[in-house]
Amino acid sequence: MRPRVRKFALAAHVASSVGWLGAVAAFLALAVVGLTSQNAETVRGAYLVMEPTAWFVLVPLAFASLVTGLVQSLGTSWGLFRHYWVLAKLLINMFATITLLIYTETFRVMATVAADPAADVSVVRNASPLVHAALALLLLLVATVLAVYKPRGVTPYGLRKQHEQSTAVMR
Repeated sequence: MRPRVRKFALAAHVASSVGWLGAVAAFLALAVVGLTSQNAETVRGAYLVMEPTAWFVLVPLAFASLVTGLVQSLGTSWGLFRHYWVLAKLLINMFATITLLIYTETFRVMATVAADPAADVSVVRNASPLVHAALALLLLLVATVLAVYKPRGVTPYGLRKQHEQSTAVMR
């Protein structure tokens, strides 16, 4: 990948990944408000906002992070399967994205309950978004740490590629 294209891809990956991390943090705050507020309208509003926030912010950023991460890994010497830290980031991203997609149905159900004025606020409150957002935040922070520190460890595939490259250089 040419340097300008690589830098653009890196900037896109960092922006989408940091955006996703920030959106999850904001979503966590929304879940805390929904769970702890004493105002019934605030509780209902928090759960009503979760569904569109998931679809219009979290899901696009998750996919953008996944796609730009794939572009970065496939277009640079890091590779997708050469280093354990890259593979770990891919698995974290895929797990978090799939879980988010599965969980969006729960957001729809919670929004439906919150929209019903006859539903008691105790029925509207749900700790699940808090737990899921906290775990997602933890996973995304682990991925961030992996990206910054790039711990050593080459996969068997990576070792084979290194050996092939060193053999080709010697010829």
